[in-house]
Amino acid sequence: MRKMCGMSQRLAEVARKVGVSEATVSRVLNDKPGVSDATRQAVLTALDVLGYERPTKLRGERARLVGLVLPELTNPIFPALAEIVGGGLTQNGYTPLLCTQNAGGITESDYVDLLLQQQVSGVVFLGGNYSQTDAAHEHYEKLRRVNLPTVFVNARVPELQFATVSTDDAAAAEQAVIHLHQLGHRRIGLLLGPADHVPSQRKLAAARRVLDGLGAPLLDDLVVRGLYSLESGQAGAARLIAAGATAVVCASDPLALGAVRAARRQGRSVPADLSVVGFDDSALMSCTEPPLTTVRQPIESMGRTVIELLLSQIQGGAAVGDELLFEPELVLRSSTAPLSL
Repeated sequence: MRKMCGMSQRLAEVARKVGVSEATVSRVLNDKPGVSDATRQAVLTALDVLGYERPTKLRGERARLVGLVLPELTNPIFPALAEIVGGGLTQNGYTPLLCTQNAGGITESDYVDLLLQQQVSGVVFLGGNYSQTDAAHEHYEKLRRVNLPTVFVNARVPELQFATVSTDDAAAAEQAVIHLHQLGHRRIGLLLGPADHVPSQRKLAAARRVLDGLGAPLLDDLVVRGLYSLESGQAGAARLIAAGATAVVCASDPLALGAVRAARRQGRSVPADLSVVGFDDSALMSCTEPPLTTVRQPIESMGRTVIELLLSQIQGGAAVGDELLFEPELVLRSSTAPLSL
């Protein structure tokens, strides 16, 4: 954090950022009247964005900044969600601070500390430790202690009672396996995330329930867990093909693309030899070869709800600990086909 030394230069920099006079910036910093609330907030936000310390008497006010924490950028669903939520924040006068995690880099806990230091108005997590039962959760208690408005996107462990917006993972799995069963497939494999990942747990439980009811029980050797990456999808799908799977339901689109690659590396055709269903309907899935059948997350409506929940908390409303489930939609394309006998 930079101190407001070299005052004239700093005033000029903040003034340029906001588009006001240096005199106006000075009035805000000295807590003088004659400045509209909107301009005052814009100046304070510019201070935060430029990395300057606020004057001591203004530090009690939260900045109009909102932390936007992403687990990764390689899966296109996360940048798509970030764009929707970030755009909604901007329209409501808030500036999103993008916090992207990567292996061996800044942790989610580090980002929480950083955002609290910046006195942000709230935090939106687009995925993270809260979805894994075996991950560290202690840093969420810091948000609870200061009553910081917080919204999770994606299923969370039951103990964390924060406002949460999720796609109905059970409904997604049901739609996918029923579709494949109707096409004649009986050896349907599941390619999921880690064993402690709550969305994957929900998908697995729903798939087992549906397939049991259809008289085609899900065998243990047709369930493979891994990371949410194309490479993990390729490795996992190779195991499922070796186990005799004729169709694969994947927990993400990158996993599904890895499954397509695995089939082709073995000289097999999708969908003639292996049907593949993804999850997300992220960008360009209609342009793959073959175009991917996938379960679409309704990210537009989810993003709007995230903004509503966050703003309600910021404006003094009670934090809702419920999880709001959004109905997914199976999008049929060319990566699934009737079982070839």
